[in-house]
Amino acid sequence: LQVRLQVQNVEKPLYRGTFHCFQSIIKQESAFGLYKGIGSPMMGLTFINALVFGVQGNTLRALGKDTPLNQFIAGSAAGAIQCVICCPMELAKTRMQLQGTGEYKLKTKNYKNSLDCLIKIYRKEGLRGINRGMVSTFIRETPSFGFYFLTYDCMTRYLGCEAEDSFVIPKLLFSGGISGIVSWLSTYPVDVIKSRLQADGVGGVTQYKGILDCMRKSYHDEGWRVFTRGLTSTLLRAFPVNAATFATVTVFLMYMRSEDDLRECEPGPAIQQPSSL
Repeated sequence: LQVRLQVQNVEKPLYRGTFHCFQSIIKQESAFGLYKGIGSPMMGLTFINALVFGVQGNTLRALGKDTPLNQFIAGSAAGAIQCVICCPMELAKTRMQLQGTGEYKLKTKNYKNSLDCLIKIYRKEGLRGINRGMVSTFIRETPSFGFYFLTYDCMTRYLGCEAEDSFVIPKLLFSGGISGIVSWLSTYPVDVIKSRLQADGVGGVTQYKGILDCMRKSYHDEGWRVFTRGLTSTLLRAFPVNAATFATVTVFLMYMRSEDDLRECEPGPAIQQPSSL
């Protein structure tokens, strides 16, 4: 829904809003149309999340102190590094989601799946084609992940999330959901530009020369509202996805830390290790 709304032609719009887009896809492309491009996130999100939380944790430890500024810096570092995986993944997802728009059954497919999409783009355009939208992805992800981890840290401190708290899971879910919303709101206009650049050339016609040209033309044709296209569907997704992500990671780390503490209390030699949180 997000991608379709972000890149649709303003002169001949297919969708009036989020709910109409949802209805149209089911009607014209069946319920499976809602899951176009799912292969790319399933292949990439595991590595992205592992990279993000690993880099953020190690950067925070390297900085020495757990302060709000260091949380932002560590999150930004994680966001910047994961762009290497994120950009090609989202390129394939965008191209797959735009394929066969409005068709119930595709007669001909440009791409069989996400991997086939990346291979064909590479053969035609090389590494530059695979990394289309990399700069805009970097501009979006770096501050976005900084706000992501900063908000989560502030929310968990404010709510008093402790392992022995009987309401720790709801608190973690709420904190993660709010963090996801703040993260998207902080750089959403850049995401619109990124989607348009990655979708550019799908029909064989290239409209934009770069980020600034895309911003100028989009604003000229559609006004400031163009930078909020698809925001509703994005926020509806952001809360549950990030609530689940942060809660899962935090609970897992709490469990592993408690296991380490138990092993250290057992008879015999024990290696003292610093906390993982």
